[in-house]
Amino acid sequence: MATAKTNSPASKKSNSNTKMSKEKIISLYMESVLTNEKTPKSVFKFCKENNFEETQFYEHFGSFEGLQMEIWSSFYEQTISLANNDEAFQGYSNQDKMLTFFFTFFELLTLNRSYVLFSLKEHQSMLKNLSQLKGLRKDVKHFAAELIRDNNEDKKLKVLKQSVTIFSEGAWLQTLFLLKYWMEDNSAGFENTDVAIEKSVRAIFDVFDTQPLESVLDFGKFLWKEKMV
Repeated sequence: MATAKTNSPASKKSNSNTKMSKEKIISLYMESVLTNEKTPKSVFKFCKENNFEETQFYEHFGSFEGLQMEIWSSFYEQTISLANNDEAFQGYSNQDKMLTFFFTFFELLTLNRSYVLFSLKEHQSMLKNLSQLKGLRKDVKHFAAELIRDNNEDKKLKVLKQSVTIFSEGAWLQTLFLLKYWMEDNSAGFENTDVAIEKSVRAIFDVFDTQPLESVLDFGKFLWKEKMV
């Protein structure tokens, strides 16, 4: 998994007989992409350059496309793991859980910013670039759905229950918005992204609590100000 900064010192080449873990192959792939500023020509060449057998690659991934999707899934898995390491996390409100998720997720992306920017700008076709996020989309929607299911259990009237499908899809669209915003954020420490996270999470939860006007307008003013500066 991509747990360290991508600009860390190069890893030593492994002996071809050494068992290669999924995390090690991911690390070598990310390093190769950033060093050469392009994806490897073939799995065979990538494995040969890093001194391990091609069969070991296929034990974990079916293709480079599968590896790319796994990188994004690893970002999600690490985010959830880090959040759950906080003993207080389970006692947070759903809104605070969502805030924690996004803050942690984008901290991990920032550690790997060079790779993330490359991977999402590699092709001229935005759809092709976004295809690697299929697994992440499923993970984020699952996380959001669980939050709403927990919230619905506390509501006795059916009319007050929130749509799991709509909320989870909204959370994914929110993720895409924040991802694009973070990619274009030039503020020190990406502090504007932190503000966008806070305002967008507040807005989406207020919409589902039927108190949307103030927070939506506040969020809209923030986006307008950022666009005009």
